[in-house]
Amino acid sequence: MTAPTLSVVIPAFNNGRTIAETIESILDQQGVDFELIVADHSSGDDTRDIAEDYRHDPRVTILETPGGGGAARNWNRVTAAATGEYIKLVCGDDLLRPGVLARQVEILRSSGAVLTACKRDIIDVRGGVLKRGWGLRGIERSLPGSIAVRKAVIAGSNLFGEPASVMMRRALLADVGGWFSEFPYLIDQATYSRVLLEGDFAPDPQIGATFRMSTTQWSVALTNDQARQARGFHEWLRRDRPDIISRADLLRGNANATMMAHARRASYWLLKKRMG
Repeated sequence: MTAPTLSVVIPAFNNGRTIAETIESILDQQGVDFELIVADHSSGDDTRDIAEDYRHDPRVTILETPGGGGAARNWNRVTAAATGEYIKLVCGDDLLRPGVLARQVEILRSSGAVLTACKRDIIDVRGGVLKRGWGLRGIERSLPGSIAVRKAVIAGSNLFGEPASVMMRRALLADVGGWFSEFPYLIDQATYSRVLLEGDFAPDPQIGATFRMSTTQWSVALTNDQARQARGFHEWLRRDRPDIISRADLLRGNANATMMAHARRASYWLLKKRMG
């Protein structure tokens, strides 16, 4: 059987309220051949049952991941099952905009870049827009991956966005060891960085995804640990690649990461009714 051009993977966990909408936003995509793999991480709700309703589609594979191991276990489990040349991970409460899959495949194919990322809308639990067209601040043009990584470190923020915004080369993700979970809150940014150190970044300037903020997300639960983990990641990267991250970059990035963590805490508090 010929492998698809693209693998879209969903590491689902207790997404019963949203998983159908997420899956349909993917299956409605046109212009590229893809597989969709959903791995349910032993959810306590009806996530698995809802996902099973889509098994009849030949593009869809449904897997079960045993409980435990945190997000990284399911992210790596569902990614390991992928066979496409390119890969996009979409969490079970996020959405894709029409056309994003074909557009990002073409960006990677034509540019030779290892990773692309688009802007996204940020919504609340009911679908109301909190921020429109968010992302790619300071990385709106094609860059060597090492420069894009450095810009994100200095900003103290994930400039690339959540996984639904990102597409990368699957073989390279595997080569760097898959999703890197030493700093759980930064599992996405840390992994992007390892991939980007192997090649170029090419932006997708359109709004291609929707990220849903919710108090049930593990990232929100880690709010108090965000700045510490960001500093730890910066310092790890500085030790590993001092040719890319200078001492001055480290200090600026750590200060900005602390400031960003305070801003997130404030925004979570202000928006808690819309995230509940």
